[in-house]
Amino acid sequence: MFKNLIVYRIGPGWAANSAELEAGLEKMVFVECGATQPVSAGWAPPRGVAHAPLLESVGGQWLMKLVVEQRVVPSAVVKRRVDERAAQIEQATGRKPGKKQQKELKEEVLLDLLPQAFTKQAAIRVWLNPKDRLLMIDASSPAKADDVVTQLVKAAEGLALTPLHTAQSPAAAMSEWLTTGDAPAGFSIDRECELKSPDESKSAVRYARHALDIEEVRQHIAGGKVPTQLALTWQGRVSLLLTEAMQVKKIAFLEGVFEGGSKPKADEAFEADAAIATGELGKLIPDLIDALGGEQQPGVPALAA
Repeated sequence: MFKNLIVYRIGPGWAANSAELEAGLEKMVFVECGATQPVSAGWAPPRGVAHAPLLESVGGQWLMKLVVEQRVVPSAVVKRRVDERAAQIEQATGRKPGKKQQKELKEEVLLDLLPQAFTKQAAIRVWLNPKDRLLMIDASSPAKADDVVTQLVKAAEGLALTPLHTAQSPAAAMSEWLTTGDAPAGFSIDRECELKSPDESKSAVRYARHALDIEEVRQHIAGGKVPTQLALTWQGRVSLLLTEAMQVKKIAFLEGVFEGGSKPKADEAFEADAAIATGELGKLIPDLIDALGGEQQPGVPALAA
């Protein structure tokens, strides 16, 4: 259900109310792009069923889904059309179009091409934990997560969100774990890692399907390279890739987590999967925060590598 998580702290000024939040989401329902509209974003049922609620509450956890649709116009096509029109203008007037006119030509070409462009959609899952006042976004990059935050803040009056920061930076913690060979409580170090030099050279060393408890890794860290991502397993139940930016990527539930009990009916599968996923990750995230020294207090800098 979740592949990546970027964690946000919900500010103290917002009173969590599922009915009010869903009413706000309903004002921003997803609508497909119009003929000349380059992008459209809105909320859709997380269950994936038409006319289902825009906010699903499963075991006290709130689940939402933002859909983003874009019209894709290849940049090479735009450039070719702009060059053709610029050449026509130069032939007719004897002068090459200036920067301002080139910009106007590009806008005209895009407007002409948009109705013919293919569209692509992306669905981003959002999980709000009202009890712990945490928001998790299943986004592959902070930029995409920020887009979701912008839409959610519009839907929920008074909602303030800030990226969650820990007392110890992930890079410093990962350096310590790899140097000592000791993983934090509840976690084990897996066989994937990236080490990168912080200087201008940006030299990098990547290990994949490789033991990391070796002298070579320790030498790279002693030489100044910093871990930018490290594969971990939590409690033998969930594997993940932790990044220097406190992103949790490549989430995978291991064998046995989704097994046991009778197979749910089709209309119950969403609740079952959501309950298991949020139940496991709802324990993993606090353990990860503790492994990184706890949540950073306002005004206190994080311990860097």
